[in-house]
Amino acid sequence: MDSDGDEQNLVARLRKSRSFIPELSFVAVEKEKIVGHILFTKAFVGSAEVLALAPLSVLPQYQNKGIGLSLIKEGHRVAFQLGYEYAVVLGHAEYYPKAGYIPASNYGIKAPFDVDDKNFMAICFKQFPDRLNGVIQYDEAFGI
Repeated sequence: MDSDGDEQNLVARLRKSRSFIPELSFVAVEKEKIVGHILFTKAFVGSAEVLALAPLSVLPQYQNKGIGLSLIKEGHRVAFQLGYEYAVVLGHAEYYPKAGYIPASNYGIKAPFDVDDKNFMAICFKQFPDRLNGVIQYDEAFGI
């Protein structure tokens, strides 16, 4: 989704929360300058622990160069190594499918707010996904 200008505050809140996973916070660096950041935090669908991808940010002058997708792919790689099976994102329906995201409803994951199915997406890192059938519970730092 479009920036609401609060990403830096959201990151600060999430870094202090119980949902923060240091291994799933990444930056992209070009010429010693941080040009992008991604954060995955713990969330729950029923008793299943999943990941919430938020936020993903890339400086405007570095966008459309594959930096965001590279951050997502590295996050997925590490998430899989850590044993996570799902990641969920609220975002642009044209962008996140490039990284393998599909409507979260395909896995039985529902949003705790009204949103178009095409914008609330998930990815499963397993070859044969289970249906989770529940509403995602985000960390309270998200203010949802």
